[in-house]
Amino acid sequence: MALATFLKINPADSVVVCLAPKKKGDVIEVDGKQITLNQDTPAGHKVLIKDVQEGEDIIKYGYPIGHARQAMKAGDWVNENNLKTNLSGTLEYTYQPVDEPLTIKNENRTFKGYVRKNGDVGVRNEIWIVPTVGCVNGIAERLAHQLQQETNGEGIDAIWTWHHNYGCSQLSEDHENTRKVLRDICLHPNAGGVLVLSLGCENNQPEDFMAMLGDYDQSRIKLLVTQRVEGDEMEAGMEILRELYAQAKEDKREDVPVSKLRVGLKCGGSDGFSGITANPLVGEFSDWLVAQGGTSVLTEVPEMFGAETILMNRCETPELFEQTVSMINNFKNYFLSHGEPVGENPSPGNKAGGISTLEDKALGCTQKCGKAPVSGVMEYGDRLEHTGLNLLSAPGNDLVASTALASCGCHIVLFTTGRGTPFGTFVPTMKVATNPTLAKNKPHWVDFSAGQLVEGRTMQEIVPEFIDKVLAVASGEKARNEENGYREISIFKNGVTL
Repeated sequence: MALATFLKINPADSVVVCLAPKKKGDVIEVDGKQITLNQDTPAGHKVLIKDVQEGEDIIKYGYPIGHARQAMKAGDWVNENNLKTNLSGTLEYTYQPVDEPLTIKNENRTFKGYVRKNGDVGVRNEIWIVPTVGCVNGIAERLAHQLQQETNGEGIDAIWTWHHNYGCSQLSEDHENTRKVLRDICLHPNAGGVLVLSLGCENNQPEDFMAMLGDYDQSRIKLLVTQRVEGDEMEAGMEILRELYAQAKEDKREDVPVSKLRVGLKCGGSDGFSGITANPLVGEFSDWLVAQGGTSVLTEVPEMFGAETILMNRCETPELFEQTVSMINNFKNYFLSHGEPVGENPSPGNKAGGISTLEDKALGCTQKCGKAPVSGVMEYGDRLEHTGLNLLSAPGNDLVASTALASCGCHIVLFTTGRGTPFGTFVPTMKVATNPTLAKNKPHWVDFSAGQLVEGRTMQEIVPEFIDKVLAVASGEKARNEENGYREISIFKNGVTL
């Protein structure tokens, strides 16, 4: 059977998506009607299947993705040059709850994780050095290197320092954002031992920061203030690291229920395939995980604009609805306060890949969270408190959003991408390719290809394979970013630096 070369996603759509490049003059048959293409149209891009007038909405995924800048004919290539966003400022919303309970059976699956003293579970057992201020980044790197040389990392999964540029000369919200993210990293169960490395004179005062950790395991998280060391701070740091390493290398993986797994949902370099391959696949996984009692987290608030009502109406309670409204409008106000429009998110790579407006991007992106009800809403830097599907406030920036997902407590980030990226944050960051070309060209970046869905395989066939892959990574199999050593953090900053 010949493979389809285009896809109409929703019966109400006024466009189809090309699954392969199309030439001017090619004829496609949609709903019994013959349509001749008026321009060469790349794969992943949209073709209009009905005439529209200037100002008329263009429909994709069953929702408007913007309006026509001018009158257009069936067969026209729809792109950023002839499609304009409908988004503007903040909106008022009405709660119209949708109750669609998941009907996925509990399979009682397990993965191999590390059970921590407080009952939390990690998927890695690593030694981390967390600087409280950027001034000690160099010392942290030297310490990590020396511990690696001494131990070769035997008996643990990795040794890393999470360097950053902050911790001093920041004010108010920025300062607190930095402190919260660093706190969250220290408390993350993927760490078997943490050295908190301070200078001593920074705004992020070491004793105040340690108090933020609350009731933590003092045998696994230790502080060194380098200015207070009389003599060699390297040797003082190594003494602590050797102690942490000796404990961590005795930790062993054991079977734990998949209900303990927490996964972040992230959409990176998107293309027109994202909303029909990788994001729906991740959405299927998210629903499966939630049905098992596990947790998934959706972020990138600007990439919800245009699809936000779908999420709002899935909120379990009116309180969660109001929190989601605040999250959306607060982020819009953040843009507007800087004199920036709320609808200019698609990047050059997005547009080249077939995404023309923020609504187009959002309706594809939000498919990562499937159909599960929203059970929690978090501010930036918050830690997870609820199982099920959670929404997290963070920007669309890949590095910042991935770090935010890991910081809230996610063990793994599922990162869909149509353009490709090597990046990884401080937890395994699995890349799910939206199209076969990317998977073929960058196999050393890509962990799983959802592009199989345009090569003749069905969602029912590949979902079990994807579940197995995620659980394998949770059980210790390295993600591509870990194999490559591509791991870093990025903290949200929007204010003044002194």
